[in-house]
Amino acid sequence: MRTITVTAAQSNKKIGRIIRESFPEMPSSAMFKAFRKKDVKANGVRVKEDYVAMEGDRLDIYISDEILDGSPVSDAENTKAYFNVSYEDANILVVNKQPGIAVHPDREQADSTLIELVHRYLQEKGELYESASDDFKPSLCHRLDRNTGGLVIIAKNSGSLKILLKKIKDKEIKKYYQCLVWGKMERNYEELTAYLVKDELRSRVFISDSPPKGSQNITTRYRVLSYESNISRLEVELITGRTHQIRAHLAHIGHPVIGDGKYGTNAINRPLGAKHQSLWAYKLVFDFAGDAGCLNYLKGKKIQVVPEFNIKKI
Repeated sequence: MRTITVTAAQSNKKIGRIIRESFPEMPSSAMFKAFRKKDVKANGVRVKEDYVAMEGDRLDIYISDEILDGSPVSDAENTKAYFNVSYEDANILVVNKQPGIAVHPDREQADSTLIELVHRYLQEKGELYESASDDFKPSLCHRLDRNTGGLVIIAKNSGSLKILLKKIKDKEIKKYYQCLVWGKMERNYEELTAYLVKDELRSRVFISDSPPKGSQNITTRYRVLSYESNISRLEVELITGRTHQIRAHLAHIGHPVIGDGKYGTNAINRPLGAKHQSLWAYKLVFDFAGDAGCLNYLKGKKIQVVPEFNIKKI
């Protein structure tokens, strides 16, 4: 733990910048973690990274001296353990997320979230505040469930974020998933329709073939890629994008996603040794129908990764 007093030269600067300047050998990841755990105080009050300090402020930084002086952080803080970069340019970043990490802070938040790790990655590159507005931070354009792996788009500036959100809303960015499900599909290709009701208290959804009160219509399109040992590999396209839609809809028709602890069954998952649900957002297609402003160069672009499923053969 160290305490520093803000000087006249440091006055009117954000506290995160002051800490980086005061401890240049400290890994940025350690500072992000300290703010996340509320281990930084100004005049005895916990503050966030964007707190603007004034001359004479007392800053208490509850980080070990070894780390402040540049000792390496643990392997658990290595961003490569959580995501790999699949595509990057000046406007956007597309990462391939591992299962088990939340994309943003939630009530079950782990030590690190994807967006925090992305900020750390860009901070190490010196790009975190590259946008015209110093207040903008690279932002998620969509979400994935904690235990779903795959591609996530992050906007690096406000202009790109506005365009990407609109293109996603207008279905001009197509998202494709692969999953492993139990059993042989009745058809090699099908567009499924049903109704979904969300139960916030139980953090799950329920599917029915007729519309109950408060339900939303859902459409899930799948294509069989392969079949072996009573396991089907599917490509799935979400026509509607509701909470847990793929997992719940496929379970509803009798083909639960392997490894899904919420909508699947332990009798299937345990023998296969599936630690995470076998669902991966593996392909993005930028299918722009109209003008995309500064992102027009992405029209027609496809980004694709290989899903990382890990199950035993039976």
